[in-house]
Order: sequence, then C-alpha cells, then structure tokens
Amino acid sequence: MLLNFNGTLDDIFTLVHEMGHSMHSWYSDQNQTYDNAQYKIFVAEVASTTNEVLLLEYLLSKADSKESKAYLINHYLDSFKGTVYRQTMFEEFERRSHAMAEQGIPLTADSLSELYLNLNKEYFGEEMISDPEIAYEWCRIPHFYYNFYVYQYATSYCAAVAIAHRILEEGEGGQSVQDYLKFLSSGCTSDPVSLLKIAGVDLSTAEPMDEALKVFGSAVEEMEKLLF
Repeated sequence: MLLNFNGTLDDIFTLVHEMGHSMHSWYSDQNQTYDNAQYKIFVAEVASTTNEVLLLEYLLSKADSKESKAYLINHYLDSFKGTVYRQTMFEEFERRSHAMAEQGIPLTADSLSELYLNLNKEYFGEEMISDPEIAYEWCRIPHFYYNFYVYQYATSYCAAVAIAHRILEEGEGGQSVQDYLKFLSSGCTSDPVSLLKIAGVDLSTAEPMDEALKVFGSAVEEMEKLLF
C-alpha cells in the first residue's frame, strides 16, 4: 500500500480500508489461479468496509467520554449517508437519465441538472436546504462517466455491516471468521452474490439492506441520547 499517513482518525480509517483491499487480494492470490484471483467490483468494497466497521466498533467500545463516542457515531452516520443513501441517489440519477434517453428526451445540461436537483430534494427532505448550485454537482462525479456500477457501493456497505456484526457477535473463534476468510480467498470463482453467501450474506433478499438500516437507525438513536 502506498498512502500518506499523518495519524488522524481519517488516516486510520483509510489505512484499515486499504488493508481490507490488500487482505482480499492476498488471500485470493494465494488460493486461486491467476485467472480466478481477480475479484469483481461488486465485492471489491466489502473487505475494505468490513475493516472500517470493525475498527469503528472497537473504537466505540474504548470511548471514555460522551464527546468521543458522539464523534465516532457521527463518523459512522456520515459513512452510512455517503455510501448507502448518496450512492443510491447516484444510481437513481443514472437510471432515470438512461430512461430519459430511451424515451427520446434530450439529455442536456439543463435537463440533467433539473433531475439531479429534484433527487437531492427528494432524498434529503424538506428540512435540508438544497442550494441551486447543487444541481450542477452531477457534472463532477467521475463515476457517472464509467460503467453503471455506483449501486455496488451501497450493496457492499450493507454486506460489510452484516459480516462485521456477525464476526463481533460470534467472536474470534466463531464460524463467521472462517466463512469470511473463505470468502476473501475465493477470488472470482463464482458470481459475486454466491460468493457473499459464503460469508453469510444473501443479497438476493432485502435482509442485508434492512438489517443495515436498522444499525443506522440505532446509531441515530444513540446519537440523540448523547446530545440531548
């Protein structure tokens, strides 16, 4: 791994995030042939985010003040918001813009900006002020200029939350750790949804997303208790 590290909390989370990718690559490289070692983008963010969730839960268990605990929970909520809700909004922007093209509606800067502004208002609600300038944010999102894949950040995050909490519930000697290592070692030997089932996550159902949102809701409630 090549990265800057200055000892801040964000640097620590970046470090464990990239270590998750390195673990995934190392286990797959060690256990699979060259042709089967390169895992798909759909699962690429699972290991990195699992590490982040495990780190966060560890830091929360060691937090010795309301302020530090609130700071960590806020970090968690920001990650949830940015990865699950925002990336889902990005996916909907892409999907709706493609639908416009299929219906013969011209894709102009104005029509895309109007779509993006309306989605921000829809996703963030009336209590959030959507400045007119946010309408143009779509122009600078690099993901929109690649293949359709941003939804995979949201699914990966929900899968990672499920894996991390299963590991924490069962402990180091539990079956979940062995299942997770087997998943990391599987490369691209099967489709991503089947590989995640090895780690105990079934993305063919809504359960992982529902459970992740319950974790988000619990974190919001905990923050409210700490602040009010």
